[in-house]
Amino acid sequence: MASISLKVNGTTHHLEVEPRWLLADVLRDQLGLTGTHLGCEQGVCGVCTVLMDGRPTRSCLTLAVTADGSEVVTVEGLASGETLHPVQEAFWQEHALQCGFCTPGFLVTAVHFLKENPNPTRAEIREALAGNLCRCTGYQYIVNAVQRAAETMRREGAPIASPK
Repeated sequence: MASISLKVNGTTHHLEVEPRWLLADVLRDQLGLTGTHLGCEQGVCGVCTVLMDGRPTRSCLTLAVTADGSEVVTVEGLASGETLHPVQEAFWQEHALQCGFCTPGFLVTAVHFLKENPNPTRAEIREALAGNLCRCTGYQYIVNAVQRAAETMRREGAPIASPK
């Protein structure tokens, strides 16, 4: 076992992990943050995406021991209490999900993308989300949601992420 320290959604956790454990498994199984999903477990689908030290990271490919000392934001850390992050709100308003399995990865990816590009074109949104796969719906509503969130965030000066 190895001792690691992670700041997850604003809270520091000191954990004992096996060196082979993945960050996604630690988030889900040890911290109970089940919003981070496991899909392909090969880094292709994007459902496991979290922000690690501010960068989108495939938690299914990241060994937990390599995240020692890092700050991680999961989908649960995007909302501020009962108030949804503008990207979450836009996904809800634009019906940008069906089963919801891929949604956490899209949300986290979109939050980071809008921090980097607060006024994207539809083509830029599509390119930014190309690493996230949805098997239930077309991407039109997802692109609409990201565009709506960008407009809201510019208008309201909304925060990028609000870790608890």
